[in-house]
Amino acid sequence: MEDWQRREKRPLRGPIRDAPGPPLKNYITPAGLQRLKDEHTFLLTRERPAVVDVVAWAASNGDRSENADYQYGKRRLGQIDSRIRFLTKRIDAAVVVDPAARRPATAASRVFFGATVTYRDAADKKHVVSIVGLDEVDTNRGYISWRSPLANALMKASPGDSVELRAPSKTEQLEIIDVEYAPIPIDAFREPPGAQSAPKIRSS
Repeated sequence: MEDWQRREKRPLRGPIRDAPGPPLKNYITPAGLQRLKDEHTFLLTRERPAVVDVVAWAASNGDRSENADYQYGKRRLGQIDSRIRFLTKRIDAAVVVDPAARRPATAASRVFFGATVTYRDAADKKHVVSIVGLDEVDTNRGYISWRSPLANALMKASPGDSVELRAPSKTEQLEIIDVEYAPIPIDAFREPPGAQSAPKIRSS
């Protein structure tokens, strides 16, 4: 038996891994996608060039190992590049669903992505949640991810249905009261406080 045949039968560097599956779809509202794009543009065209200018200026001042401006700038540049890569992947995988778009009558009364759902819990308390993308979650406004346990429990249910919410701590019965499809307000991207959006070169 040839050496290459032995290596194929019993790999020397661990098991042969399966090929990666298709990328996970990033369901998102139009406003949510626009927020990601606005942040991506801000980082790529304003924040990153400004930090690059600061790093270049700091590097020209001599010993980089003792240069706090240079060290901070390099760390910040790494953070920006990491965020840009993340946003690029999220935008590329985006599947836009407009909560306010017209849909068939049979679908309009059932819970899918973009639905605003009113339900009653086991303690007879009413709750209202909107099912949004992973990048749009806001618990203070009742915006929950479409991949959350609660959203999974509500999916495809209609008013009058009883569904089971399975959580790590307990299992609870929920009663669906209303399902609505309407615009879901998503905050626009805002430049973060302290962002280096313009070069800040110190005079020597």
